[in-house]
Amino acid sequence: MSDDFASFCKSVSDLAKSFEKKNVLLKMHSEPDSGILRIYGEGSSSMTLAKTGLEEIEELTFTTAEHHPYWNLLYNSSQILKIVLEKWDGSVTEDEIKEITWYADEIKNSANNVSHNHCE
Repeated sequence: MSDDFASFCKSVSDLAKSFEKKNVLLKMHSEPDSGILRIYGEGSSSMTLAKTGLEEIEELTFTTAEHHPYWNLLYNSSQILKIVLEKWDGSVTEDEIKEITWYADEIKNSANNVSHNHCE
């Protein structure tokens, strides 16, 4: 972690602590090797965190070339997860089940292609 980023994280941590004294609940998580600092407010739930993480995965699929050997695995998996998270507290429709099945078939095909191309 660069000294500038470490200094930034320390400043943000001090700021967060000042808000904790005002009974504002915050959670901080830093990943020094990645240069990532996350701050979660008291309204953050495991579901909102999962959806945010999935958005980051989807961003990777949109910025990665389709010819990458694992792109299809990542993309189709993320689409299944998107449906599951959207319907977490509800019901999945028959059309969504068909869509999940289609994505699962694509994952299976991709896994076969990856294993044939990389295990020879």
